[in-house]
Amino acid sequence: MGDDPAAELRLGADREKRWVALSSLLAAVALTLTKLVVGLLTNSLGILAEAAHSGLDLVAAAMTLWAVRVSAQPADRQHTYGHGKVENLSALGETLLLLLTCVWIVYESVRRLWFAESVELTVNAWAFAVVILSVVVDYSRSRALSRAATKHRSQALEADALHFSTDIWSSLVVFLGLCGVVVGRELEMPWLDKADAVAALGVATIVIWISFQLGKRSVDDLLDSVPRHLQEQVASAAAGVEGVLGVRQVRLRRSGPDMFADVTLTVDHAATLEKSHDIADRAEAAVRSVLPRADVVVHVEPVVGPHEDLLTTIRVLAARYGLGAHAIRIYEEEGGSRAVELHLEVSESLSLEEAHRQATAFEDELRAAAPGMARIVTHLEPTGGASSRVRAGCVAGRAPGEAIVRAAIDEFLAASPSALAPHDVQVQLAGGELQVSFHCTLDASLAITTAHDLTQQLEKHLRQRVPTLGRVVIHVEPA
Repeated sequence: MGDDPAAELRLGADREKRWVALSSLLAAVALTLTKLVVGLLTNSLGILAEAAHSGLDLVAAAMTLWAVRVSAQPADRQHTYGHGKVENLSALGETLLLLLTCVWIVYESVRRLWFAESVELTVNAWAFAVVILSVVVDYSRSRALSRAATKHRSQALEADALHFSTDIWSSLVVFLGLCGVVVGRELEMPWLDKADAVAALGVATIVIWISFQLGKRSVDDLLDSVPRHLQEQVASAAAGVEGVLGVRQVRLRRSGPDMFADVTLTVDHAATLEKSHDIADRAEAAVRSVLPRADVVVHVEPVVGPHEDLLTTIRVLAARYGLGAHAIRIYEEEGGSRAVELHLEVSESLSLEEAHRQATAFEDELRAAAPGMARIVTHLEPTGGASSRVRAGCVAGRAPGEAIVRAAIDEFLAASPSALAPHDVQVQLAGGELQVSFHCTLDASLAITTAHDLTQQLEKHLRQRVPTLGRVVIHVEPA
């Protein structure tokens, strides 16, 4: 265990939480018994109400001790987020117990105020002593519980601290009620005997208000409700990390003392895996600066960068499909449209059908990434080359030499025994030279190396027949 500092810290925190909960349970036992005995001896409804309240605190303290023990258990197959919700359930249970107690207190107070005959109260030093003792003990326990709750982010301890802190105010209300009874007897004001019942109503009012606040928080946590400003803080912290292009989603949930955060970020798709992982690590640290000790999961999605040019997009998309792109030509045509011709390097172990499937998927994604693309012509080959950018010259009608190119293609097909079927022939002038690109179908089962040899033979024949020919791009696809 000494080799895992995090485990040692968690174990120490669990021990401290259990000790604070146990000491609060013992304090609640002592206070409940003391108040009950004094309340019965003096017949003070205020003190009896306090005894009932402390009795609920006793049950709440027992629930808190059970909750912190169970919530400390690690995650398992049935509870993948751990057992922290037990603390929220414990707090909700304490709320219901408090409300039930208030029903009895209100009933008895109303009965004594308006329906019952006068009740003889024995107000003595013991009555005042037990109230003062209660304030002292409640104050010390609420401070200890509050410190532990803040330190370990425990809602169960926080609820228990809230119970003890409300006891302080309710005890003060009872103290004032007892003082009213004493003053009434000394000054012969019998109506002040009702101060005890009024004090009990004050206790009930305080408890009801606190119970609703505690219950609402417990329900919110059980329903995974989090403050909106907290979500905005997490998103802002993640967005401030260098390399993060945007924050698409932030999901937060609380489970007892633990917080879980799922954050989806976007990064430039040209970033390497190592760089993307580094960005995710730094974003995770930024989220923890807002949510210390949180369990953070960062998901990174690649997107096209805001300043990325088309050449970079083509290379990145090709690499995503395991293809090498070279000899890239981008033609800017009339009307603002663009056309792309390039060579794609594929594995020589692929069949023509498999290679064409990869090229088609690449072309579809390129069209989605660069809308308005007039045409994309890819030449498949197992070798590399160079890249360049040129501006196409627009020629009205048929380009000069197009008839010669088409005749040379027909001549090769007539002499070749293969089942080549050229189509979509494009001939244009660009950069002062004649450019040719067309599609060509072949047998789907043909090896890509054989298909490439055939296109090389066709290109060689075209250059022999058309000496002024510049660039030639032949896209092969399965028949």
